[in-house]
Formats: sequence, structure tokens, C-alpha cells
Amino acid sequence: MAVSVPTKDQLRLVADQMGLSVTDDDLDSFIGLMVPSIEGYNAIDAMPDNLPVVKYPRTPGHRPAPQDNPMNAWYVKSSIKGADSGKLKGKTVVAKDNVMVAGVPMMNGAATLEGYVPEIDATIVTRILDAGGEIVGKAHCENFCLSGGSHTNATGPVHNPHKHGYSAGGSSSGSAALVAAGEVDMAIGGDQGGSIRMPSSFCGTYGMKPTHGLVPYTGIMPIEIYVDHTGPITGNVEDNALMLEVIAGPDGYDPRQYDVRTQTYTEALGTGIQGMKVAMVKEGFGHENSEADVDEKVKAAGQALAALGATVEEVSIPWHPIGAALWLPIGVEGLTQTMMWGDGYGFSRPDLYVTSLMDKHRGWRERADEMSETTKLFTMLGTYINQHHGSRYYGKAMNITRQLTAAYDAVLADYDLLLMPTTVLKAQPLPAPDASREEYVQRALEMIANTSPFDISHHPAMAIPCGMSDGLPVSMMLVGKHYDELTIYRAAHAFEQSGDWMSM
Repeated sequence: MAVSVPTKDQLRLVADQMGLSVTDDDLDSFIGLMVPSIEGYNAIDAMPDNLPVVKYPRTPGHRPAPQDNPMNAWYVKSSIKGADSGKLKGKTVVAKDNVMVAGVPMMNGAATLEGYVPEIDATIVTRILDAGGEIVGKAHCENFCLSGGSHTNATGPVHNPHKHGYSAGGSSSGSAALVAAGEVDMAIGGDQGGSIRMPSSFCGTYGMKPTHGLVPYTGIMPIEIYVDHTGPITGNVEDNALMLEVIAGPDGYDPRQYDVRTQTYTEALGTGIQGMKVAMVKEGFGHENSEADVDEKVKAAGQALAALGATVEEVSIPWHPIGAALWLPIGVEGLTQTMMWGDGYGFSRPDLYVTSLMDKHRGWRERADEMSETTKLFTMLGTYINQHHGSRYYGKAMNITRQLTAAYDAVLADYDLLLMPTTVLKAQPLPAPDASREEYVQRALEMIANTSPFDISHHPAMAIPCGMSDGLPVSMMLVGKHYDELTIYRAAHAFEQSGDWMSM
């Protein structure tokens, strides 16, 4: 894809966008001065890209027929077998469809990306295969991952495995649904505002958002570097800890990874929680849209932890309700500039740039009407703010976020974990095909209040099923100190072993 020397008309449009006053002679002069630079661009274009080698053979797989995909949770079924031995030998793993699996289609929930086939494996895909796991396909996710509901995928909604017609949560909707339905052992999820934990809450799975940077994001379509997280969704705590052991650690590409500290997470299993201190965060309960049964069951889960030997006390963190508001400029402006106008990556970081994805993703500009209502909304809002106010609100939110992080850290200095509902409500009915835009957006954003603050504070947080009500799961969230996922697993496993959560 060679770079052409601009015509005078093309350069005049650029000058107009910049607010420059130029004459025809000016344009001729600038074009002449650009020629050597464009020759340099074309020298780079002629060079082979420097991408990781794909290690394991595979085929593209197939898209299952509707009768074989009743939840619409699968995008592609495949079979990529890993090493002959390892920690994940015998485990089946599905990848969220924003994760690159070489030779297997990827659409990230969006019609504008359909037909794209990556040429690399994400770092975590390679690590799963190296550990003996089998990648069995791609799970549907929400349109560019911009929804906490499961109704924005271009192919149609993903249904809750416990109640058809209800949301599976988002944006890792298919990942959680397939684990909850028992169709796979493990899944890769992604989390920028709660997208591992929210579908885990709605579907009744264990979903870990690790500390920011603990797991490399390389080879996964970014939204915004500051909030990008990836991690495991599983049907039990042991599998979750095991998968995190395999995928955690620096990979030499991802600039999100700094001061990374890994642990042997399975060592936490079976150690009990005697003497542990848990802070039940007052502000995590009683929201305007909280459901009483959710609050009650999560408080009962806290009492169960106390019965197992932990000290559980209510604590107030007044900063917590402000977290979702701080997330907004960082998430919305970041995704607009990085994922949308920045062709999926943006600038100014030493990442692994998959240029084939960047080339394909640019096509949204000619097909914007095909985007989901949430993608349209966030991109329009982020573009408007940037054009009229610049980046000051992104920067100010980032500055204030340090105070939010410090408020959590102050409590975590005295307590081992924070406890609150993962989502303040259970899975809600999917919007009808003729639903208003207002209902569509409401169903996408109504559940993020407790999850999104920890994407900007970067603390590890895990969704843990703790009961059923009206045929739908309820989930508590445990939040730990940075890089202390082991303590979360310790408490989660003790709670899991104390009884069947579905009968709580």
C-alpha cells in the first residue's frame, strides 16, 4: 500500500483542516518538499513487517448454524491443539472475539470488521497453547466491546444461559455464556469498564480482572491503553487461578506492563481465610437502580466469609461513587482517539502494532451507519469533546483518579479485600428489535457503577457467584491490593467450597 505524493487539491483540504492560508505556489512548494519524506515512507512499506511467529497449526474453523448456537455465543468454532503437556492440558478455551488467533476470523462484534483474519496469535493465546490448552474457537462479544449488555453484536444478541431472552452481560458476553453453559472449560475475557466481571455476574461465572498490566494485552484489539485489561472467565476458582498462572507476566511488547509481579495463584487454594479482614464498602450498595435481592445476597455472602473466619466490617469510601464519573472522560475520549480515529492503536507507545487490523478497521469511516448505537454515541461524544474542549477533561480525570486510587489504597492498608456487588442488578431482559435508542443505551450502561472505577484505579477485582434469584445469578465482587490476586483467590475459593452458590 504505497504512499502517493499528494495532489494540490488533497493538500489544500489538509491545509483547510489545519486552518492554514496557502497559495497555489505554497502548495507546489510544500509538495516538492514532501517528496523525499514520502520516498522514506515507501521504503518502509517495501519492508516485511516484524511480527511474532505462529507456532501451532490450525484451520479457520466454521461458523456454527443457529440450531447449534442457541445463545448466539459462538462466532467461530475451531480446534487448535497446543503442546503435548502443561498446566492446561485437557482444558478447552474460547477466546473473546477481540483477541487475535492467527488464521481464524475476527470481527469484534462489528459488521465493519467482518472478514478480517489476523496473522498473529495474541501473547495469551500462545501461552495457553504452550501450556497444553486447546483453543476451540471465538466467542461473540459486543460491538467494539462498548456495552455492558449483550445486545449490540452485529449478528444479534447473546442470550443468558439461565434465562433465554435475558442479557448475558458484556462485553465478553459469549465468553461468559459458553463457560456458564458448560460448553467450554475456560474463556478469555477483556475488561475496560467491567467487561469480564459484568457478564460473569449475569451468567454466574468466576471472572478475574487482574491488576492492570499483569497479563499482556498484545494481540488484542485495544480500546484505551489506560483501561485495557484481559483475564480469565471460568466455571470454578481453581481453573481461574490456573489460567492466570499461565497467562500472567511480561511479554516484552506491551507498554501497559511495568513493575509486574506474578505469583503462583493456585497456592492460595485451600488455605482458608482465618484472620483475613474484609471491608464491605457501603457505597457499593443501595444505588438508585440497585435490586434489593442483589444487595441482600451479597451481604449474606459477606456474612458467610465471616463464618469462615474472616473479619467483615462495613467501611465507607465516599470516593467510590465518583469513580464511574472519572472513568467517563478516560474511557470515552480514550476510545475515540485510540480505537476509532486512531485505527485501533493510536500513537506514542512501543506496542506491537498489527497493521493489517489498522488497515481493515479504517473502513468504519465509510460504514459508520452500521455501528451499534453505543459505538455511535461514544464516538460522537468523544469527537465533540475533543473538537470543542481538547483533551483537558481526559487529563483532569487522570489527575483526580490518583485520589480515587489513594482512597481505595487507604482502606486496603487496613483490610485485605473490599467487598460489594459486582453489578447492582441481575441480568435484565434484552431490548426488543424495535426498542428505542434510549432503552438500547440504558441496557448497555446500567450495570457499570461498581466495576468501572477499578479499571482506572487498576486494582484486581473478581466476580464471584453468590446466589440465584428469579432464576438468575447474583455476584459479589472482591477487590484486592495491586498484584495481590492471590488473596482474592484465597477468599473466593474458601467461599466456593463452603456451599453450592446456586442454592444460596
